[in-house]
Amino acid sequence: MILEIITPEKEVFKGEVTSVKFPGTSGDFEVLNNHAPIISTLTNGNIRVITANNTTENFTINGGVIEMQQNKIIVLAD
Repeated sequence: MILEIITPEKEVFKGEVTSVKFPGTSGDFEVLNNHAPIISTLTNGNIRVITANNTTENFTINGGVIEMQQNKIIVLAD
């Protein structure tokens, strides 16, 4: 699946991933390939990304919104 993390300043990440863990406002949640469509708000915390080549990357955010549809995740983060 494709992940894009966008802040007001720049695009922080864009690429193929296998798993993404988010700091949701109601608790952490993870999105895997073929996940059902979802829109959710995010709170302060870390986004943990496992890329297609099995490396882990972490991004700290101060909140935002995630949308997942058809194996494409868009994160608008502060």
